[in-house]
Amino acid sequence: MRSFTTIIFSLVFCTAFSQKSAKIFTSDIDNFWVAYDSIQKTNDHSGKLDLIKKLYTDKATKGLKAFMKARNYNDSVYVKVIDQYPKFWNSVRPNTLTIKTKTQELEASVARLKELYPALKDAEMYFTIGGLNAGGTVSGNMVMVGAELATGLPSTDTSEFKDEWLKSLFANQSLDNIVFLNIHEYIHTQQTGYQNRVLNQAIKEGSCDLIAELAMKESPQRKYISYGIAHDVEVKAQFKKEMFTSNLANWFYNGRQKGEGADLGYYVGYVISKMYYQNAKDKKQAIKDIIELNYSDNKSVEDFLDKSKFFKEKIDKLAKEYQSKLPYVVKMDPANGSEDVNADTKELRITFSQEMVPGKYSFNLSDKGKEYNPMTKIAGMENNNKTLLVLVDLKPNKEYEFVLTNKGFISKEGHPLRDEKLLIKFKTGNK
Repeated sequence: MRSFTTIIFSLVFCTAFSQKSAKIFTSDIDNFWVAYDSIQKTNDHSGKLDLIKKLYTDKATKGLKAFMKARNYNDSVYVKVIDQYPKFWNSVRPNTLTIKTKTQELEASVARLKELYPALKDAEMYFTIGGLNAGGTVSGNMVMVGAELATGLPSTDTSEFKDEWLKSLFANQSLDNIVFLNIHEYIHTQQTGYQNRVLNQAIKEGSCDLIAELAMKESPQRKYISYGIAHDVEVKAQFKKEMFTSNLANWFYNGRQKGEGADLGYYVGYVISKMYYQNAKDKKQAIKDIIELNYSDNKSVEDFLDKSKFFKEKIDKLAKEYQSKLPYVVKMDPANGSEDVNADTKELRITFSQEMVPGKYSFNLSDKGKEYNPMTKIAGMENNNKTLLVLVDLKPNKEYEFVLTNKGFISKEGHPLRDEKLLIKFKTGNK
């Protein structure tokens, strides 16, 4: 899920404005408010469900259908949030209805984007009303936006919300940013590849802000950028420690957890992309490089980082430094791969190279399934939190195996295990 600060939403008519431009649809917003008004006339819950279905979800555009599927929205969700937050809905309603006023601005922005990047592919943008937990998402060439979050302003009534994230979401929002944000999300529809790694995701998100800036000729007004600039040294140092990890929650979509320091992955990716662009002699080629970077290819992403000169050190050196800090399994008792383990063994010990955080463990079944899993209980850490004690139940003449993953195991210094997946296997003997 994207936080609102990364969502692109446009305020335009519900019809497509050009065959070679983005196709923008807002009919879902009109249908929602028709349903909303009808729901206010009854106190019968079943009747409300019938109305939201008949007047809104049954009339859903392709984009709303995809948005509902992605965010698990259904008729009950809509009726619940309508009943819970009447002050909010009445307050935000005029904002959602202004979505039809920015057509010319968006047309001009997409035209400028096309000049910067002639290979620009068509995209469809759907403005909907969601269930108050997602500003928007992208699927293929579709951008789906929840206008109830996308158009909230500091003046919007949030007094009914218990969720502090929702209360603070609109504090720095302005309808003036809508076209800029729309171009950001449009770029996402042009990108390819995905890798669950902080570095890849940072450039993927931050590059959209840079391209939008070039197309709009204005700097992005984002809290993560102003915060990042003010804390650049520490943000950069922390990013260096975590960029090879899959710890996305520390850098993205974390407004509820991080407050003012949220979404800093966007800031880092924006700066990396901007430095790449500034260092390139051929600016048009640089834009093409940025948009067409394959995020499934770690080597391409790392080469991009090197060329940006964001870090003084080369990526190879940084990768080696990172790898040297990762904990790993140094010993097992019984030893991994043993062929004649005593079937009376009740305990298995896994010893790590560093002190680990107790209580954070992650195991998977092997491809052979649960019947090969010997574990009965995770007893906890010993040996100054360097050894994990696992209770097992073994039978004679039987193979056992399971997988230890780095999803949960974290060192005291905050590093995941070196091995993403470690197969642990052994066989018992006759006794």
